[in-house]
Amino acid sequence: MDLGYSNRTTQLMARVSAFMDEHIYPNEASFEDEVAQGDRWQPLALMEELKRKARAQGLWNLFLPHDEHGTGLSNYEYAPLAEIMGRVEWASEAFNCSAPDTGNMEVLLRYGTEEQKRAWLEPLLAGEIRSAFAMTEPDVASSDATNIASSIRRDGAHYIWTAINGGRPAPSIAAASSSSSWARRTRTRRATRSSR
Repeated sequence: MDLGYSNRTTQLMARVSAFMDEHIYPNEASFEDEVAQGDRWQPLALMEELKRKARAQGLWNLFLPHDEHGTGLSNYEYAPLAEIMGRVEWASEAFNCSAPDTGNMEVLLRYGTEEQKRAWLEPLLAGEIRSAFAMTEPDVASSDATNIASSIRRDGAHYIWTAINGGRPAPSIAAASSSSSWARRTRTRRATRSSR
């Protein structure tokens, strides 16, 4: 089995590396200065400039496996590009490849209505807006996923699992054959956590 990269991936790796050498690494101190001096809730002028440069070079939405909106790379092909971008904590944003935007764009692209795509996907793909991932819990912060409250109960041949999110239950029904082992693992985790 050949686990080497394709010519296309190798070329993109060289282009992303060159962009990092020319525009990202030399601006690390400038980025930190702008963050320290500016309004942390406003876009940074440096980042907006870097985004324009990356987009002009075709180094944009590299994560998307859809030719229409991205490069059409598989996860295997994109992985070394993400590794290169990951050498500087904030660099992936310059290529419009930073979380949580990447995951939110994928969800909107696959499952969004046409109205949602116009309102949110198109500006995300263009790098005009940022998005968020947020979970709320009635009594605890969900920044630590171990705080998420859930319950499971048997209902005939099924188990009904309920995750409490923002005080509103979101039930999910799973088949008993696959859920019984899941339920045992969940009870074990709860017992372990409560004994700490």
